[in-house]
Amino acid sequence: MLNLAVMLEHSARTVPDRDAVVSGDRTLSYARLDAAANQVANLLVSRGIRPGDKVALSCPNIAEFPVVYYGILKAGAVVVPLNTLLKSREIAYHLGDCDARAYFCFEGTPQLPSGREGWDGFSQVDGCREFFLITTAGPEGQPTDARPSGPNPPQTLAGALAGQSTDFTTRVTGPADTAVILYTSGTTGQPKGAQLTHTNMVLNALTCHKIFGEVEQDIHLITLPLFHSFGQTVQMNAGLATGATLVLMQRFDARGALALMRRHQVTFFAGVPTMYWSLLEHTATEADVDIEAVARSLRIAVSGGASLPVELHRRFERRFRIVIREGYGMSETSPVAVFTPPGAKARPGSIGTPVWGVRVELVRPDWTFVDPGEVGEIAIRGHNVMSGYFRRPEATAEVVRDGWFRTGDLACRDEDGWLYIVDRAKDMIIRGGFNVYPREIEEVLLSHPAVSMAAVIGVPHPSHGEEVKAYVVPVPGADTTEDGLVAWCRETMAGYKYPRLIEFCEALPTNATGKILKRELRSRTTPNDR
Repeated sequence: MLNLAVMLEHSARTVPDRDAVVSGDRTLSYARLDAAANQVANLLVSRGIRPGDKVALSCPNIAEFPVVYYGILKAGAVVVPLNTLLKSREIAYHLGDCDARAYFCFEGTPQLPSGREGWDGFSQVDGCREFFLITTAGPEGQPTDARPSGPNPPQTLAGALAGQSTDFTTRVTGPADTAVILYTSGTTGQPKGAQLTHTNMVLNALTCHKIFGEVEQDIHLITLPLFHSFGQTVQMNAGLATGATLVLMQRFDARGALALMRRHQVTFFAGVPTMYWSLLEHTATEADVDIEAVARSLRIAVSGGASLPVELHRRFERRFRIVIREGYGMSETSPVAVFTPPGAKARPGSIGTPVWGVRVELVRPDWTFVDPGEVGEIAIRGHNVMSGYFRRPEATAEVVRDGWFRTGDLACRDEDGWLYIVDRAKDMIIRGGFNVYPREIEEVLLSHPAVSMAAVIGVPHPSHGEEVKAYVVPVPGADTTEDGLVAWCRETMAGYKYPRLIEFCEALPTNATGKILKRELRSRTTPNDR
């Protein structure tokens, strides 16, 4: 038997009274968290949920997320975490695509009525029989403007759990059984559900523990959404497996994150590059931030989800006196596949080397390995690779061959085996027959004193095929112009690669995890860009 829920159960036995989750003014010990998850498991079994059934979960970073997540696993069912920003049509698609039998959905807020969206989506799917509304006011609390209304309102989770036993014997599941289905972002076509087994998830969480080292008790600040693989594995599963305390933040903002770091003496922070950028921008303009207090307690800073610009890496190290450790992975790889080796000095610009039990090669389009020094697409094989996309054998066959999963990311390798992301294969720009890698251009732009953040895309061009365009967030009060920055780029970069088009903007569009949405930037293309 192997079940991902053992991560929580082991810590509940060994450190039952230790704080497991801090969510606003609520704190759950390991014993209470495990008992609450047992109630969820009893509820699901009482409603006819069987091992292998799919159960969806839409919930922000609040205590109910781990409670429901581990309750589903204990019942032997499969967790399907959903992005909390989905609309009813999208929710209906996901519920139907994964054949969900039950759905837990947070009530939301008047500004983000996820409860109403979830209820509407659920109502469109015949096969999903149970809907539980996660509320913060309790079963008798006053409904908010975000809750579903009508003659037959949905049952609240608190009401459904009333009377459920806090004892439960976790159902037997096999190592190859699916534990979690994570949906890809769907940048091309409809989102696909990556099936991750109990072996995938358990070994990836334990691998994180091996990477980060053992201490008596880490205190994680979790600002990454738990429905995403990064926060889910690297912080929630790995943290609870090692008896850490998880401080949950529903939505990242630099001021709030820094305040929580100081208040709880946070030792572990993980984020995407835009979060590190926001922390630096805030501390540069706000004098009331006690950087020394934050830096004293911070033991680990981890970046993933997108390539971390070298200049951003160095700026953070200078200000917070800690080296960000960069890693790499995807939902399909549970997610961690590559990381800065334990005890090794980080190399800014590198994502590190393959983690324990995982092999990484760089391949050509025909799946053959590239020669030393060549750029190739990252292919991964190991205990972390998904079993396949749910009910999509053709899509699985496109990216998996003989156990190798090809990622769509281009990289090169140095003589020591450290990997360096060049770019997404789909983001590469071909200008006049020359390959231009947006990340390289972004790195150069960030070295300019007037540039705070930048994103580079290709836009259609009648003769060159594509032209290079940069969206730039300037440093406040910077003395530069768009034309002036183009001229600087012309002097700094080769003629075929420097951006002829630069557009200043106040912010770059990001998704729920903080990753820059280049597809949205492409949609802004105007005839003047061509």
